Amino acid sequence: MTRTRAVFLDRDGVLVDDVGPLVRADDIRVLPGVARALAMLHASGWALVVVTNQTAVARGLATQDEVRALQRGIESTLQSQGAPAFDDFLFCPHHPRATDPAYRTDCACRKPQPGLIHAACARHGIDARSSVMVGDRPSDIEAGHGAGCTTVWVQTGRHADAPIEGPGGAPFVHRPASHVCADLLGAALWILAAGTA
Repeated sequence: MTRTRAVFLDRDGVLVDDVGPLVRADDIRVLPGVARALAMLHASGWALVVVTNQTAVARGLATQDEVRALQRGIESTLQSQGAPAFDDFLFCPHHPRATDPAYRTDCACRKPQPGLIHAACARHGIDARSSVMVGDRPSDIEAGHGAGCTTVWVQTGRHADAPIEGPGGAPFVHRPASHVCADLLGAALWILAAGTA
């Protein structure tokens, strides 16, 4: 990948309907306008990287391989609608109170921590400060801020839910997003119009 700026994308509530822990392919429902938004961003030179918390692993509801298989299903569905392939897919399987002790940790990769974004930047030579994090939860926005990204909060998923706990189980300060809009298509139009970042 030669693109030096990326749009980092949460998965559930941004790309697909947030149905709770997504563990069955039958429950994949791509949100309206997502394929078009991804195609527009890709055509304008943005790398597309999915960064998502997947506590289904920590809860013993899915394996890491099953999470990757579900992502391939999402990507296949999107490509059938005209979207490009994602440049990468990174997920956090941990939770501080995980059912599976192997995943019970206060890690640096679980949003609101910015570890997934940092990892993607290191892997691909992405400049976080020229990049954008798009999410539907305060934890997504805070992860973007922590990495130095511009942030877009979309109102398509569980944006009205209470924020998930931060490191150590404590609540975290939710800094406002750079932009708030209805969905990923609105986010893409704003990103392209702003020439951000």
